Amino acid sequence: MQILSSQVKSYMDRSSWIRRMFEAGIELKKQYGEDQVCDFSLGNPDLPPPACIGQGLRDIADEAGQPFAFGYMPNFGYPHVREALAKEVSREQGQDVPAECLVITCGAAGAINAFYRAVIEPGDEVLCPSPYFVEYGFYVENHGGTLKTAPAKPGTFDLDVAALEAAITDKTRVLLINSPNNPTGVIYPRETLKELAAMLERKNQGRQRPIFLLADEPYRFLAFDGAEVPSLLPLYPYTVVVSSFSKNLSLAGARVGYALVNPAMPGHAELVAGIILANRILGFVNAPALAQKLLAKALGSQVDAAIYARRRDAMKRVLDAAGYAYPMPRGAFYFFPQAPGGDDVAFVSLLVEERILAVPGKGFGCPGHFRLAFCVDEAVIERSADGFKRAMEKAKASK
Repeated sequence: MQILSSQVKSYMDRSSWIRRMFEAGIELKKQYGEDQVCDFSLGNPDLPPPACIGQGLRDIADEAGQPFAFGYMPNFGYPHVREALAKEVSREQGQDVPAECLVITCGAAGAINAFYRAVIEPGDEVLCPSPYFVEYGFYVENHGGTLKTAPAKPGTFDLDVAALEAAITDKTRVLLINSPNNPTGVIYPRETLKELAAMLERKNQGRQRPIFLLADEPYRFLAFDGAEVPSLLPLYPYTVVVSSFSKNLSLAGARVGYALVNPAMPGHAELVAGIILANRILGFVNAPALAQKLLAKALGSQVDAAIYARRRDAMKRVLDAAGYAYPMPRGAFYFFPQAPGGDDVAFVSLLVEERILAVPGKGFGCPGHFRLAFCVDEAVIERSADGFKRAMEKAKASK
């Protein structure tokens, strides 16, 4: 007797390597103890939320006795939160973003799904560079589309605009990018993004439906060494930005984010209305009332990014001492080194023998590398040094 749909069964068979390694870590910690395992598998921010979050919760508790304190609201979110968010997003993007162009969503994932529901027809294609966050494919398939990929430039993982252009077909509806990037930590430079925008403008000529440029930006706040994260809004009119507050406020479980439709987009009000409707009919209805109220009290604050910078430097020292090759991450909290010997799954197994948890590049559509999330205490990073060296030695010995 078949219990699950064939689609969900397929999803389970292709389940995320990130979650597999996270679950393997649970077993290792049970066997050896929490302090004997170095877990770099999951991008789960460990920094405590800013102090304003605690104060905000106390304020909300005092308001909880009022009628409709957590009642129904407009599907785009509380109007006062939308207005406050518009001011913050305008500051981040460096240009005016009216509240009417924002929809508050259940995290960035909710925003992506609502956007796809609003614009994708069965058979449409979404194109993105690889490596990429594995669940992007599932999100596209949820709405009858297909995820297509084009490789980033080897070594640097910068966008290969020519490769993306070659991969565009008549079915391409969305080009999706993520900067700062998960899993590489790369920030796409302004000149590359200008080249990308110009290419999309060319491709739109003669098309009845434009190609949207979807920018997934939950790591925008986390850029190192003064690196700029350029805004796409002034570069390409058919831009939609999605983001969340999972990382910058350490609110991953609160499930609050947004979709921003470029105010310069022809027909932008129609797309906003479509995302609002999709938010409702997908069952999200709106982002959680508690999370929205909390967000209104926390906008403009963030965790201490300098802590992540120190952890990045500590991870660099460990990897350099053991002889690993990697591009230096300019943003986010990930390293994406080459797997010694080229077999990322086999090498990650060697790391597990050393009680180190990483994620194979295969899980991001880029075999031959592995991902390390350095959103962990510096003591964990330092403790991993000998294990990384031993794994490298084993890989060399097995050649």
